[in-house]
Amino acid sequence: MLFIVTPVFNRKKFTYNYLQSLKDQTFKDFKVIIVDDGSTDGTSKMIKNDFPKVILIETEGNLWWSESTNLGIKHAISMGASQIITMNNDTLLESTLLNDLLLYSKDHPKTLLMPVGLHYETKVIIDGGWNINWKTAKYRNMSYQIKNSNGKNFHNVNVAPGRCLLIPVEVFNKIGFFEANKFPQAIADFDFTSKANRFGFDIIVCHDAKVMLYPLDSGSVDIIINKSIKNYFLHLFGRKGLGNLKWFILFAIRNSPKRYLITFLIFGIFRRLLNYFTVNPKQRGMKR
Repeated sequence: MLFIVTPVFNRKKFTYNYLQSLKDQTFKDFKVIIVDDGSTDGTSKMIKNDFPKVILIETEGNLWWSESTNLGIKHAISMGASQIITMNNDTLLESTLLNDLLLYSKDHPKTLLMPVGLHYETKVIIDGGWNINWKTAKYRNMSYQIKNSNGKNFHNVNVAPGRCLLIPVEVFNKIGFFEANKFPQAIADFDFTSKANRFGFDIIVCHDAKVMLYPLDSGSVDIIINKSIKNYFLHLFGRKGLGNLKWFILFAIRNSPKRYLITFLIFGIFRRLLNYFTVNPKQRGMKR
């Protein structure tokens, strides 16, 4: 059974549009779990009124992305899930997305699957999965592989975002869940997928599956766009900071091959100190 797990906090309009795009899917045999972590804008009431089939779990507002997602995943597994898609509410699904991902899963049953991410307005490809170069600490968006696929309809990556990711339950049984204590918000998805990859689970980007993204509508990106001394500090040390140094160091220790750990840390920290001033999300989409 396929379950879709989505953590939410406020942003009721995003959640409504997202759930409507799920309702419009051509594939119907799935269940949706929403974990509302303390929304104050009427999100839970809207879900109960407009989407009564959704399984709603309400919490007090202290779980953040990782633990909210874990809570939903564990509930799905207790209900007999065999496949789980982690999904964020700031996504819009093409009507055939679930069907497309499941077609890939028939040929790749023990693989983590992600769709191609398109800008919701321009339809330009902005996310093709990511490869980390452990020698240089460079994170490369692999979207170019989609146009240079040489006839293949997918490509492999070594990490993937969790905003739309199909994960066989076997993966959780083998490696556990998202590391909520170490990575309550950002980096948890890259840590999880990197670990899964090390344990022998491939991660592929499915060229025929599409999801629409809002690349500028997140607190993490707001910090980068609205540059200030305060936001620079939040970028490096805040829970929503994509350059959070503590989390990067933990990620490096947990995931980098030992022979590259020192250089990975040096290059990675240096980039996080400087990238705040050089990255323009409005031009490049979300970049880690």
